[in-house]
Amino acid sequence: MQHPDTPVCLAALDLARHHSPAFLFNHVMRTYAFGRAAGALQGAHVDDEMLFLGSMLHDLGLVEAFIRDDRFEVDGADAAAEFLSKQGYSDRKIAVIWDAIALHTTLSISQRKQPEIALLQMGAGIDIGAIPRSLLTAETVEVILAEYPRLGFKKAMLAAMGEVIKRKPMTGAVNLMGEIGRRQEHLPIPEFVDICMHANFDD
Repeated sequence: MQHPDTPVCLAALDLARHHSPAFLFNHVMRTYAFGRAAGALQGAHVDDEMLFLGSMLHDLGLVEAFIRDDRFEVDGADAAAEFLSKQGYSDRKIAVIWDAIALHTTLSISQRKQPEIALLQMGAGIDIGAIPRSLLTAETVEVILAEYPRLGFKKAMLAAMGEVIKRKPMTGAVNLMGEIGRRQEHLPIPEFVDICMHANFDD
């Protein structure tokens, strides 16, 4: 898969590869590939370097070196901003990438913002099962999966997230309306585990 090869992109790629287990590294690569493919189908005008950087760095909050005290999305956004600042990256672009990472698990909002933010969420969402993979051609999906296989992604991702939330459970209190709907109104609102385990992939 071709991707931007500017010095900052190669540094981000090395960071992601060094700190991420294989299943997670392949996920961030698929996030970029799916997001870029979705953007191409939409005719989106996107800064490919920014999309790549956001994709590479969006799950840093799940790896030991960058886990802090906030939601994993915010920990990851903070780590990405610190890394990019040290690389001399533009403050304006860092702000967009921070938003893309911090919002990547928040459906709808990201789709109202800059294309780099929307497409990062779309790429990650397709891979996790929250956004239909049918938005892309079957051939595109298969080519990306062949290059970056899932490696038991569903269970591995849920286990990684479980380890993080066990360390700071209060950061999981993020979906008030979902809790009210399920517990008070008895609505069949799916939880994240249900979404992930029913993703339209074999593993």
